[in-house]
Amino acid sequence: MHNGKNNRLLLILTIATLAIAGFYVLYQLNFDILFYQLPSRINRVVTMLIVGIAIAISTVIFQTITKNRILTPSIMGLDSVYLFIQTIIVFIVGTNSPLLTNDFVNYLVSMFGLVIFTVLVFKYLFKLTGSHVFLLLLIGIILGTFFNSLSTFMQMLINPDDFLILQNSMFASFNAINDSLIWITGAIVLLMLIIVLRDFHSLDVIALGRDHAINLGINYDRKVSQLLLIIAVLVSVSTALVGPIMFLGLLVVNLAHEMFKTFKHRYLLLGSTLLAVITLLLGQMLTQYVFNQAVEISVIINLVGGVYFIILMLKESRR
Repeated sequence: MHNGKNNRLLLILTIATLAIAGFYVLYQLNFDILFYQLPSRINRVVTMLIVGIAIAISTVIFQTITKNRILTPSIMGLDSVYLFIQTIIVFIVGTNSPLLTNDFVNYLVSMFGLVIFTVLVFKYLFKLTGSHVFLLLLIGIILGTFFNSLSTFMQMLINPDDFLILQNSMFASFNAINDSLIWITGAIVLLMLIIVLRDFHSLDVIALGRDHAINLGINYDRKVSQLLLIIAVLVSVSTALVGPIMFLGLLVVNLAHEMFKTFKHRYLLLGSTLLAVITLLLGQMLTQYVFNQAVEISVIINLVGGVYFIILMLKESRR
């Protein structure tokens, strides 16, 4: 009975996602510039789908491993590392360097920098800390604060004109993204998604805790290490593509928990992904049609997600 209700919810969310995506693509479509406007909007929708999948899936898996609905991969300092990479490029080689001006080169540098950082933090520190997730989180928070402080220090030293250019990297944007980067990121995210979905039932077992998972035949440490690497890749490629969106994962995954009232990951993974895409589409429409591009989408999502985060914190403190 409960499954039937959740299946209906998934169907409703799927229809809502398609309807909102269709509305966004067709709203105020100018037929005089159709051959430019239509592909541009479709590319944005595809990008939102890719980013929504990456952030939702990585957050669901991360919260399953940590058994905490307030934590997200952003807590490990990935947003701070991304900003540090962009800042150090401007600080050392300037704004005219291909490392910043060439979208493809900047994407590769950002992606590999983030992946190397997350592999070091997730894989090797996970072993060094004896698989203690919360000690790993503490180290991640310290590293995130460290890189954020370094970025702030360098930003105070650079030319004000260079800082204005750097500011574009501080906020996520779905405008003017290189087409080839969309498909490269899409292929990587699709590969990670296939790996997760091939064995998504193991997430239900891991959610029971380390001891129960081992008793039920899961090689816990190995599986968690694999999942942490998948999280690292998903968050890295999505951040490198559009920039950091700190509270999106927290918002959509917790909404999925509230809507589906289940710990079955087939519903949480699909529900969180659909909610992420809907949130990005609505945020983009607000940015584009209400605020006339005066506000970045990440500002809107972080505002809503930040308020929701405070509500979650207050709920937790009352328990």
